[in-house]
Amino acid sequence: MLAQRTLKSMTRAVGVGMHNGQRVELTLRPAEPDTGIVFRRVDLPKSVDIHANAMAVCDTRMATTVSANGDPGGPKVATVEHLLSACAGLGLDNLVIDITAEEVPILDGSAASFVFLLQSAGIELQAAPKRFMRIVKPVEVREGEGPSLKWARLDPFEGYRLAFEIEFDHPAVNQTGQRVVFDMGSGQYKREIARARTFGFTKEVEMMRSRGLSLGGSMDNAIVVDEYKVLNSEGLRYDDEFVKHKMLDAIGDLYLAGHPLLAAYSAFKSGHALNNKLLRAVLAEPDAYEIVTFDDAAKAPAGMADLAPAW
Repeated sequence: MLAQRTLKSMTRAVGVGMHNGQRVELTLRPAEPDTGIVFRRVDLPKSVDIHANAMAVCDTRMATTVSANGDPGGPKVATVEHLLSACAGLGLDNLVIDITAEEVPILDGSAASFVFLLQSAGIELQAAPKRFMRIVKPVEVREGEGPSLKWARLDPFEGYRLAFEIEFDHPAVNQTGQRVVFDMGSGQYKREIARARTFGFTKEVEMMRSRGLSLGGSMDNAIVVDEYKVLNSEGLRYDDEFVKHKMLDAIGDLYLAGHPLLAAYSAFKSGHALNNKLLRAVLAEPDAYEIVTFDDAAKAPAGMADLAPAW
């Protein structure tokens, strides 16, 4: 049986939120089979559980934010995409995340710190079959026309492959790779995707800070770009780090399906909003997907049983 996974032990992290700049503590705990990923706001008078799923998304401006039942006025947790991307890359199905503020800490701006944290706690197989969402017919969402066109799409595929293309018309970005294709079954998530950092342009950062956003951002946790070049003294971690970070985000956003996907995802200039719109479009068409398990792990698509060591 291809089994579900949780953590072997509890682990903790402390950091600041990218946008609110607040100190925040995370405590990541093992969870029972079929729990899914659950954020628990423990700083409130009465703790609130927020299940990470597509319908819980209540805001997609600058980051993906979830709340109980998607209520924009209720308790929420923002910037969940990097942590969820790490969970997807390691094949973690069940996890309870106690959090003491309304934004996941940005740490180094990538998913690498979360990967390290989760793997340090150990990954344990559970006595329940891993449930995949298999896409059985194409689903696509599009916005805009001409230069403003953006789209995202899921197609049937026996495995999980992603293709992402960006277009920023900026000298520093244009000198790097604009398109990346990645197969999650390759086992290379940690090396090829997880280290890609979030990025921002100086003009946008100044505007956001005037609005009380990006208060926790710095060159320690983001790539900062002026009108012409990357300002970080160490440069880029990958020669296509910009597009790889957009793919990292998409992997996290798509994990809000509630199950790992068996699909081919392709996107052009997509972001948090369009990724969530794509998932909602899938869920609105029950004949577009099916939930499947594998009694024999050897019959699962290549690599799906080996996303990370389980010990």
